[in-house]
This record gives sequence, C-alpha cells and structure tokens, in this order.
Amino acid sequence: MSETETETETGSGPLAGLRIVEFAGIGPAPFAAMLLADLGATVVRIERPGETGAFEVLSRGKTSVAADLKTATDRELVEGLCAGADAIVEGYRPGVMERLGLGPDVLLARNPNLVYARMTGWGQTGPLAQAAGHDINYIAITGALDAIGPADAPVPPLNLVGDYAGGSLYLVMGILAALLAVRGGARGQVVDCAIVDGAASLMAVFAELKAHGRWRDGRERNFLDGAAPFYRTYACADGLPIAFGALEPHFYARFRVLAGADDPVFDLRDDETRWPSLRARFAELFATRTRAQWCALLEGTDACFAPVLPLGDAPSHPHLVARETFFEMEGIVQPAPAPRFSATPSPKPIAARPAELRAIAEAWLKTG
Repeated sequence: MSETETETETGSGPLAGLRIVEFAGIGPAPFAAMLLADLGATVVRIERPGETGAFEVLSRGKTSVAADLKTATDRELVEGLCAGADAIVEGYRPGVMERLGLGPDVLLARNPNLVYARMTGWGQTGPLAQAAGHDINYIAITGALDAIGPADAPVPPLNLVGDYAGGSLYLVMGILAALLAVRGGARGQVVDCAIVDGAASLMAVFAELKAHGRWRDGRERNFLDGAAPFYRTYACADGLPIAFGALEPHFYARFRVLAGADDPVFDLRDDETRWPSLRARFAELFATRTRAQWCALLEGTDACFAPVLPLGDAPSHPHLVARETFFEMEGIVQPAPAPRFSATPSPKPIAARPAELRAIAEAWLKTG
C-alpha cells in the first residue's frame, strides 16, 4: 500500500471504507461531500490546477487533487479514479459532465456499481433545467419562500431551506439509499437531486395542513409562521431577542406559572382573533426583564424558551459547550460533525490534504 493510499484510506466512522469522488463546485454539493467525509467516507475532491490547498470548512476531511479536465491525460486519470469509487458527486449544469467526457454513460459503463449523484437547483430535466438560479429562486416556486417572513414581504431564510436542507441532505440520503441498493445486488444508478424537489418535499406537512383547512397562504397567518403569540420572537428590556415556542397547552401553562403571566388575557391563546392583541401583551411582558434575567428564569424548563444568539455567540452557550457542538480548526470555529454514533464514532475532522491524482487513481484501481 502506497503512502498516498494510506493517507486517503485510514479513518473511522460509520462510512469508513466508502470512496467518494467530488467534482469541486459551490453550494450544496461540497456540503454534502463534507457530511460524508465527517462520517468517515474517503472523499477525493477534484479541483482545477492552482486551486488546491486553501482551507475551507466545506473541504475538511477530504483529499484534494488537481486535474485539468480539458486534457485527455487528466480525464483518463479521473475516469480511472471513478472506476475505483463507490459514488461520485457533481453539481454542474445538466450536460457539463457529458461534454467533459465524464457523464453517467461513460463512468457507469466502466464501473457498473457506481452511484452517480447529480446536484442541481432545477433538476436534470424540465423547462428550467438549463437556467441559472440560486437558492432564493428554487424555494420561491415550491411554496416555501412565500411562507417565510413578516406579513408584508417574504424573507430569504439564508440558504438553509433550499441549498442545504432541500439539496445537500437529500443528496446524501439519495447516495446512501442507492449504495444500499448496490449492496443488495442492484446496479449503480444516477441520483438526480434537485433543490426544487427537496424543498417541495420539506413542505409535505404544510400541504397536509392546507388540505385540511389548517394552513393559509401568506405570512404571519398561521401557528408556525409568527402569527401565534406563543410561537415567535420578542425583544427583552435590553433589546436582545428571545424565542418563545410554547405550542402545547401544558408548556404554555408552565410558562405562565414561571413568568407570573396571570392576567386573564393570556387565557385567550386559542382565539385567533385575539392573537394581535395577545402578541402585544407578550411584547410588554418580555420587555419587563433583560434577556439574562429571562434566561435565568426560563431556560432549561418546559416553557420552550431560548435566547436568539448570533453565530459568534452560539459556540459559547453552555449547552453547546457541554455537547462540543462546535470546535476550532485552522483558526475557524465551526460546527462539529453530526449526528453521533455510539459504536462507530466519526473521526475527528482534519483540514483537506493535497495529494497527487495519479497515485490515488492507481491505488484505487488496484484495490477497488
């Protein structure tokens, strides 16, 4: 076994031994590959010459190799690498990989058990498949964006709903499902992961609620979108925000006891016509104490309460410190791998390691 092979194959975690080739891109594809690496998979990231070596959080745990895919020599090496892989991840527009000579027909012909995972916003087919777009556009047509924000205008929820929830997580699920099928005797296949599909899937429960007349289009009109006085954010006496989410009556009752909210107006929580006035009353109540005072009173109870922390403060929260939810690497404080496993714990993340394409390709072909 070569030194390069040793460096790329050692590891632990539930996905140890799994080989993934990632074609460098932006957005949900590299995040999905990072999640696989976090769980122990060996991920080799194909980058353009001159772009390897810079530290990125989404490249942690990966091996980085340079390849000029416009040259026959490097294409052949990359094809060989994919022949020894379990799955590949690419996030280009439909047709790009085919024009490079590395499309599914080529790679699956050489490696019939390969899972060929494709990540796009619009999908591989449909009238918008070749159009440019970003997360905000993808979630706009699924009903998700219309439901998020204050009543007067939708607000982009960062790019968490589309890119990462509807994209990366569905891509990882698709890859693992296809790999399970291969282990059961099926052939490899193409996974067409589109953010529009994933974001629409995330709206399943709201589709059910709407079908039963329990969800209205628009914002701040429903119990989970900020309209309900018991499920929204409020400012404290020092102007700092908190999140209050006592949906269930018994949690709401617990809050009232702890907060001394004995005014009869708080009895009207289920009368939606009184929600505007009740929101105002809650705003007055939370403005009577600082956030630190509310935390001392409510945090850790069944009042369903939490401070709204900026990203810079989140790693210092006692609960996240106790769980080691964040860690520091290369001077950057970042989220730790998730979820956790009792019998096959994930390896400690390390920075991306540069390697030589030919050495890895030859090693994978030899042992694949």
